[in-house]
Parts: sequence; C-alpha cells; structure tokens
Amino acid sequence: MAGPWWRQCRRWSTNCTSASLFETLWQSNSRSAALSASAVGRTSRSSGPRDEGQASALPTETNQKTFNYTSSVTRHKPRLLDPKLQTCCCRKIHSDAKLKDPFTLAQKDLKSLYDDIRKELFVSKDELKYLCDYYFDGKGKAIRPMIVVLMARALNIHSNRAGDLLPGQRAIAMISEMIHTASLVHDDVIDGSDKRRGKRTINEMWGERKAILVGDFILSAASMALARIGNITVVKVLSQVIEDLVRGEFMQLGSKENENERFKHYLEKTFKKTASLIANSCKAVCILVNSDPEVHEIAFQYGKNVGIAFQLVDDVLDFTSGASQLGKPSAADLKLGLATGPVLFACQQFPELHAMIMRRFSSKGDVDRAWQYVLQSDGVQQTNFLAQRYCQEAIRQISMLRPSAERDALIRLTEMVLTRDK
Repeated sequence: MAGPWWRQCRRWSTNCTSASLFETLWQSNSRSAALSASAVGRTSRSSGPRDEGQASALPTETNQKTFNYTSSVTRHKPRLLDPKLQTCCCRKIHSDAKLKDPFTLAQKDLKSLYDDIRKELFVSKDELKYLCDYYFDGKGKAIRPMIVVLMARALNIHSNRAGDLLPGQRAIAMISEMIHTASLVHDDVIDGSDKRRGKRTINEMWGERKAILVGDFILSAASMALARIGNITVVKVLSQVIEDLVRGEFMQLGSKENENERFKHYLEKTFKKTASLIANSCKAVCILVNSDPEVHEIAFQYGKNVGIAFQLVDDVLDFTSGASQLGKPSAADLKLGLATGPVLFACQQFPELHAMIMRRFSSKGDVDRAWQYVLQSDGVQQTNFLAQRYCQEAIRQISMLRPSAERDALIRLTEMVLTRDK
C-alpha cells in the first residue's frame, strides 16, 4: 500500500491545487509563508487584475505525515501520474499563445554584462586577472542575470514606471552572476571537480589554493558593487544569499538518517544552494522601485519556485544526459555521495537504497547499483513532475503582476526550465 508521500503525489497529479507546493512540503521559513499568504490573499494596491480561481491564502500548517517514508512499497512501478499531466501544463495558467522569448528580450541588457563584470574584477596582477576572468567569457547561459533583468523590467512597468532598467537593478543582475560564479569556483574545490562549463576547472588547472582565493576575490568585488548601490535593504537581502550558500553547502555534507526528514532536508538544501540567489535577487530589484511588501513577495516567490524547479531538472539531467551535454560527468551527484530527488523517490520502491544513502554510496558498486535502481523506478518521472508543480506556482505568482512583454517572457522561461536538456 502506498505511503502518505505517494498519496500526496497522487493528489497533486489529479488536482492542480493553487497552494504553494513549497510551503506544503517545507514550513521551516514561517516568515516567507506568512508573507506569501498575505500576498496571495489580498489584492495588492499596485497590482493589476488577477486570474480567476487563485487561492485566497496559502496553508499555514503542514501535515507532518507528508514526510512519512517508512510505509511499505511494492517493486512494481506505481501509476502515480495522471497521463494528462506528463507534459508541461503551464499554459493552463496563462493563456497567451505567443509568449515572449526571454533571451531576445534580455539580450540588450545582457550584451555588455560580462565586460562590466571584468571591469569590476580589474587587478594589476596578470595571473589573478586571468583566473578571475576565466568563467566570465560570455559563453555561459546567464540564466540568473536574465531572470533578474526581466523581473526588473516587469516590476518597473507594474509600478507605473518606464520599463528601462535603473542602474542599481542592472548592478544587481551583474552581482547575481558574480556571486553564482564565485560559488561554482568554491564548489569545484569542495567536490574535486575537473570540468565546468565544458572546460577544465580552475582548481584542476591552477590548484585548490588559488581557486579558493579567486572565489574569495570575486565575492569581494561583488560586495563592493553591492555597497555602491547605496540601499541598505538591498544589501541585507543579497547578503542573505551568501549566508544561505554556506548553510546549504554544510547541509549537503550531511545525510538524514530519518527517512521522514530526508526529502525536507533535500528541498531546504536546494533552496539555500540554488533558489535563494534567484529569489533574493528578484526581491532586491523590486525593492528599488516598489515599497509594497506584497509585491516584494511576489518577486521572491517567483524566483524561489523557478530556482527549485531548475535544480530539480538539473538533478534529473544527472541521470538522463551524457557528459557531452551537461559539460560535466554524468552521475556526478552519486559519485559525490549525494542523494537527489530521483534517488529519494526511487528509495520508496527500492529500500536497499537507504543503506547506500547513509554511507553516501561509498562502497564498491554502490554508484552503479543506485543508478540502476533509479532507472528502474519512477524516480526521474516523479522529480520531473515535482519540478512542473514548482513552475506552475512560479507562473501563478508572476501572473499577479500587470501584463507586459517581460512578465510573459518570465512565464515562458518556466516552460524552458522544464524542457532544457543541459
């Protein structure tokens, strides 16, 4: 008989609830939940008309039995997903047939982004300069600054301003990419990675010590740029990102023995390591143009839900894409001892994975066996479905803003998150 977690999945697949999935699964951030309830439950003074059928408030309590993973499971593949919901159902929430392409709309603002970052990283020492510029070669996807730019323009229009970016908003887009890249440099040292974005990592080519210093220097340059914006609230919001990155990394170093808490731990870690940067950057550009906390929360919630969905898809791609597509070795998470969404879902059908998770796949043959268990289970499909639910919530949030090309581009972006292959 399926346990409570599986019953919850079945309810999601048959009833597209408007309530935030993140708040249903993880209530550790009570402040965010309360503000989100307020934002959804009341019409913002500066917001436009809302779509019909939106929830009046988010749930304030969570049934802790949602995290009960100890029920017995069968080895056959349970039919948990409604076939109608296997494909992206984002368009059910927004009816625009021709949503704007986010890359096209943001291209102008991002055109000189990496040049400006390299100016921020100017140093007289040639070697340090080269190492700092190594990842800012303009070949990255620039997803985070693109989201920030589009969010800033959408919020400017929503707040009865011209759509053009303010200097501070553009600086936040640049800072978000700098913080993200610095975290990648440090992550590669922690993980011992030898590939990043299709080329050798800094730690592989120049050693761990220099890599750590380069990451620190990029963070210091981002902090200087942040201080020049001159808004204390924005400084506080983006400083939270760095704290979350560190806390998330510490969470990743540990494993939860209690299976009931394992998925909660995974989602919280995912928020801190990936989604916090996007969520708080979106909130920061909002603070510069709008004083309404409810609008701040809309921006934050969009970034949070898109960020978590992005990481869930990334965790799926670790099982479904080859190293040539990802730019890094496949099964990298298992080799690092990490139990991501596909593994946690697969553990319901293959309890043998529990012991492997606790020893972080360190015994001989663990990685290969865990890989096979995931592929034989519904772990990948369920993780994809979970990512879909987060994208639906992101669209629900951003749809509260006044219509604009940039708002529609952010809606389109959520669909692209689900369908990307690298």
